[in-house]
Amino acid sequence: MDVLKQLLGRLHPLFVHLPIGFIILGLLIKWYDRKKNAHTDLLPLIFLWAGYSAVLACITGYAQYIGEGYAFETVKIHLWVGIATAVFSFIMYAKLKELKAVAFLSKVSITVLSVVSFILISFTGHEGGTITHGEDYLIEPLPNSVKSALGFETYEEKDIVLTDENWQEAQLYEDVIKPILNNKCISCHNPKKSKGGLLLHSEEAILKGGENGPVITANKASESELFTRMKLPKEDDNHMPPEGKSQPSKEEITLIGAWIDAGHPFDKSIGELNLKKNLFLPFIPKKAANNYPDIEITAASADSIKAIEKTGVHVDLISKSSNFLTVSCINKPAFTNADFDALLPIKSQIAVLDLGGTKITDAIVEKLPMLTNLTVLKLDNTQITGENIEKLDGLAHLKSLNVTYTNFAKEHLTKLANFKKLEKVYVYNTPINATDSTFLKGSDIHIDYGNYQLPQIAADTIVY
Repeated sequence: MDVLKQLLGRLHPLFVHLPIGFIILGLLIKWYDRKKNAHTDLLPLIFLWAGYSAVLACITGYAQYIGEGYAFETVKIHLWVGIATAVFSFIMYAKLKELKAVAFLSKVSITVLSVVSFILISFTGHEGGTITHGEDYLIEPLPNSVKSALGFETYEEKDIVLTDENWQEAQLYEDVIKPILNNKCISCHNPKKSKGGLLLHSEEAILKGGENGPVITANKASESELFTRMKLPKEDDNHMPPEGKSQPSKEEITLIGAWIDAGHPFDKSIGELNLKKNLFLPFIPKKAANNYPDIEITAASADSIKAIEKTGVHVDLISKSSNFLTVSCINKPAFTNADFDALLPIKSQIAVLDLGGTKITDAIVEKLPMLTNLTVLKLDNTQITGENIEKLDGLAHLKSLNVTYTNFAKEHLTKLANFKKLEKVYVYNTPINATDSTFLKGSDIHIDYGNYQLPQIAADTIVY
């Protein structure tokens, strides 16, 4: 018997839509046919079937009520209005058929009865939606600004804002955990809508738990319902938040677990708890690796650029959002140290300079410091040896140096350790080899020796 009750109850969401469809269809046809009255025989049949299907919806709804454990206070309005809708559907049938049983309604127009029928079906549906999705199910999807304008209480949606500089000072609960709960859980667990008797809007409410007891166990995330329910597969009936709600990311769930394992503190910083940075990396914005300084610069003169390009040197904007330039001598291999002076009118705007494959020599390092915003410097395939390379350490923004296919000597490599922002040096096919990296011991500069070889795979041996 219990199985039958549960089965009938599970059919309620299917059958409940039948009377809605029949009644709406009947009302639409009545309005459409209000002048010609060409469907007077069809309308009574539609409302008769509306009545039958409404009775079936009431039976399955009652089965769901007793089989799923709903409190009567929760379903009583929906139940009684549903019964009223079924009865009224039969009244509409009798009125349209002009049966004597409803003669007392002879003075009531069919239009009035149609309006009452529409109100009943609408109110019944609304009460059903309230039981399933909560009292604010129609309001919940609206933006907080609209909710506030309508007079509804809102809970601020807050992003997790961390940086490389402040992540350890951030309060774990206030700055990390609370935003996750506000954004993903509060809509169902707040003072106006507490599913399972659980509130998550305050410290006291979280510690109190729900109708089944506490939802967090200090230092034991794996035994805490708040965490374990989030980790369940989405198709699991016990997964939270339920399907259709905004879901927390894997990284957010991991942070909930880390917070509980740390003793679920409400007043300690990340640094005080000695939590690892990798937990928070997904929430620390990555700085763009631009090939130009993070500063504003005026645009270079268009006439100066045209004059330089006439000599065969290519000049182009690095990006549409910046006035910094990339300058390349790829089309002018005869470029010499003396030709460098032609670039001086745009010296402040040059961030990327490619002198690869030209006739420059070590003497060029006397002039390069004039490019104060130089970020990327390519000196490959030239006569550079590294002599006096230390004179470039005043380039405060230099991040990348390419000296591949040159005679850059290993004794000059150690001079690069004093460069303030230098991150990468390309030395493939120079006298420098991997064992020479000890010259930069303790430095963050990465030496790229090139000569990479891909491992052979099975497909490489196939003969076509």
